[in-house]
Amino acid sequence: MPQIRISKQFKFEMAHVLMGYDGPCKNVHGHSYELIVTVKGEPVDDYASPKLGMVMDFGDLKTIVRQQIIDVFDHALVLNKRMPEEVTNHLQQHFEKVILLDYQPTSEMMVADFAGRISSKLSEKQKLVHVLLRETATSYAEWFEIDN
Repeated sequence: MPQIRISKQFKFEMAHVLMGYDGPCKNVHGHSYELIVTVKGEPVDDYASPKLGMVMDFGDLKTIVRQQIIDVFDHALVLNKRMPEEVTNHLQQHFEKVILLDYQPTSEMMVADFAGRISSKLSEKQKLVHVLLRETATSYAEWFEIDN
């Protein structure tokens, strides 16, 4: 059977702050993110399977990405957990979705985190090969399995 890649696109809204940054992104700001996830595998060749001919059901991929990424990060304020505690405590008291990460919430670091979250939920027959996280119409970060 041939190796086939399938991709699914997602959109979510998120705000973040780049702690210590030397430009305008040191302030709270948001983006309309686009996430494209690509999985590789062999299409199912079992005629008794309802997934015949599929590498993965797009609905199953949607469920994984929604649970691991979209439901977590959509309409959240994302911060590096090294932000001053008085700031993060205040924000958490006044806003519902404040996420503190172990890393600087850049597109580069988030795409790597997202790849780990997604790949951990795939079956052994499916392999995550590419994740693209678009922050603006002209700026994005990519994760490739071949590089990792």
